[in-house]
Amino acid sequence: MSYNVNNKGYYGEFGGAYIPEMLYPNVEELRQNYLKIMGEPSFQKEFNQLLKDYVGRPSPLYFAKRLSAKHKTKIYLKREDLNHTGAHKINNTIGQILMAQRLGKKRIIAETGAGQHGVATATVCALMGLECIVYMGEIDIARQAPNVARMKMLGATVVPALSGSRTLKDATNEAIRDWINNPVDTHYIIGSVVGPHPYPDMVARFQSVVSDEIQWQLYELEGTTKPNYVVACVGGGSNAAGAYYHYLEDTEVKLIAVEAAGLGVDSGESAATSVLGKEGIIHGSKTLLMQTKDGQIIEPYSISAGLDYPGVGPMHANLYKTGRAEFISITDDEAMKAGLELCKLEGIIPAIESSHALAIFEQKKFKPNDIVVLSLSGRGDKDLDTYINHFKL
Repeated sequence: MSYNVNNKGYYGEFGGAYIPEMLYPNVEELRQNYLKIMGEPSFQKEFNQLLKDYVGRPSPLYFAKRLSAKHKTKIYLKREDLNHTGAHKINNTIGQILMAQRLGKKRIIAETGAGQHGVATATVCALMGLECIVYMGEIDIARQAPNVARMKMLGATVVPALSGSRTLKDATNEAIRDWINNPVDTHYIIGSVVGPHPYPDMVARFQSVVSDEIQWQLYELEGTTKPNYVVACVGGGSNAAGAYYHYLEDTEVKLIAVEAAGLGVDSGESAATSVLGKEGIIHGSKTLLMQTKDGQIIEPYSISAGLDYPGVGPMHANLYKTGRAEFISITDDEAMKAGLELCKLEGIIPAIESSHALAIFEQKKFKPNDIVVLSLSGRGDKDLDTYINHFKL
């Protein structure tokens, strides 16, 4: 069994491209060209150079000594929070902006929840001198104000999504509408491993630099390329896809995906797709999706804007269904405590998305010699208001 995408764009039974006819030319142009363009030596050279000189890669693989001592296992943090713009998102936007240029696109659109992908997209558009429009839910605009200011400073136009729950799902809907209306000159940079094929595979490939680095960094530190566990938070799932990528087929390495339980899996205020989701189609792919009996999308909830999504990427839906990855749900409260613990034990303020992954050490016991690599997907600057309000700091 393979956990990678097949030539029809499916991970097991999940994936595909369920799109309106109007979008077919855009998606098909990308599908026919993405692997060819990514394989070109000139593309690879420019991509790797920008990752090194602009993003600041490789990001460190840091042994968290005090956190490890507390939880009695070996915890390594993959420091994606140290990338330019403060999260893993930039790996993918650099790749996609180079792709867009080679396809002759002049206008870039994106959706964003926590704002990290919006900032990363606005950043690369400024770098390359391309027009940038970012769609963001009205509620997310309010709770992620610093990131909205960043996008505007970088020259992007931020358009509020006023429909539905006014969060990430609705921002994605608005971006897709824009793309249908501007098919020729516009490239849609999707920020996660979601959407119609080839997006989940393309984003995973751009993010795979994360697990590529983990392999050689761990070898330098521990004399092995294989951790016992790779842990990452999952909303749509791009940081997890990047951290898992080179280990997908190696079942000796266990994968743990951490979802947002919100106020509790059974509270009605949750984003734990693996537990609550049923097979369905959202934003162009077949995946696991929180929905009512008659197929209406259930609004997700998480204190973390980046995990507040009603579905999960098709790669992760397949990892769940096949049992290749263990899925754990973490509540708002558990995540916030774990985030504060990292601040006090290691002097690192994590994004609340990453704090969900950190919270598993209270739930799951590891052996003293286990090597647990955790993707610290983003830094917590954008979440300071949420931390302040939660802990009355």
